[in-house]
Amino acid sequence: MTNNKLELITVGGGCFWCVEAVLNQIKGVEEVVSGYMGGTIPGTPTYREICSGLTGHAEVVQATFNPEIISYEELLVMFMTSHDPTTLNRQGADVGTQYRSVIFYHNEEQQQIAEKVVEKLSPYYKDEIVTEISQASTFHKADESHQDFYEKNKDQMYCVVVISPKLAKLKKLYASKLKEQ
Repeated sequence: MTNNKLELITVGGGCFWCVEAVLNQIKGVEEVVSGYMGGTIPGTPTYREICSGLTGHAEVVQATFNPEIISYEELLVMFMTSHDPTTLNRQGADVGTQYRSVIFYHNEEQQQIAEKVVEKLSPYYKDEIVTEISQASTFHKADESHQDFYEKNKDQMYCVVVISPKLAKLKKLYASKLKEQ
C-alpha cells in the first residue's frame, strides 16, 4: 500500500534520544528525526546552546507517519505513556526547559486531538499532566551524532539504563502496534 499523504508529528518528552527510539518502533512511522523546536533565538541553535536552557527550544523528534496504518491520536497516546507527562521541565535526571513534555501541532485538527488525548489520559495520573501543547514553529535538525542514537549506541549506559526500559514498557503495552524486530 502506498500513501502519498504522510503526516507529521512533532513531540518532546525529555531527551530526544528516548522519544526517537520509541517512535522508531511503531508501525506506520516512516522516518524519525531528532531536533529542536519552540525557541526564541534567531538562526539555527547548536546542541550546546540548547543544553544551556537559554534558547527556549525543546529537544523534540519530528516523524512522518502513514495515517492509514497508525493515527495521530494513537501516536500521541503511545508518546504520552512512554514518558512522565506530569513533571515540569524534566524527565528523570534530565532537567531544564529543553526537556519539557511538549506536543507541537501542525494544524487545528492536531491541536484538538492533542487536547483530547491529554484530557482522556489525565485520570490515569496521580499528578496533573503538564505537557505543553503549542503550534509548531521552525524545526531545527540536530547534528548527525544525535540521529538514530539508540540504534547506534545500544550498549552505552544511558541507552541501557534509560531507553531500553522505555522500549520494554512500549512492547508490553503496545506489542501489536510495533514493527517486527
